Amino acid sequence: QEHIMESGGGSVQAGGSLTLSCATSGLTYRFSDYCLAWFRQVPGKNREGVAAIAADGSISYMDTTNGRFTISRDIAKNTLDLRVISLKVEDTATYYCAAGSVAGDYCRIGSLGDGDRMYYWGKGTLVNVTS
Repeated sequence: QEHIMESGGGSVQAGGSLTLSCATSGLTYRFSDYCLAWFRQVPGKNREGVAAIAADGSISYMDTTNGRFTISRDIAKNTLDLRVISLKVEDTATYYCAAGSVAGDYCRIGSLGDGDRMYYWGKGTLVNVTS
């Protein structure tokens, strides 16, 4: 049975940093064959893609991250991380890990939209950035 779970959220002061981790197991295909991405959502707003890594390793980020976000995957451990530095209050959201069989050229933040083509989702981890 598939399992995907995020961890690493919490309350952080603005300017701080944190690393979110996503552990996966039981996916239908090899972990490395998936389009992997982090999304976030604030209550009352649409879910938005933050960072994505395609099966070929190509990476894309939401335009407004300004170099503060780093996505990485560990193929041996089947894990996906998101490192965030210089946190801002507006980064406050529930962050979700997702995986899907999205072709390489479309596994980009600009194409993934709200993630409706992603198949596997975690339950999310809350990041609360305080001023």
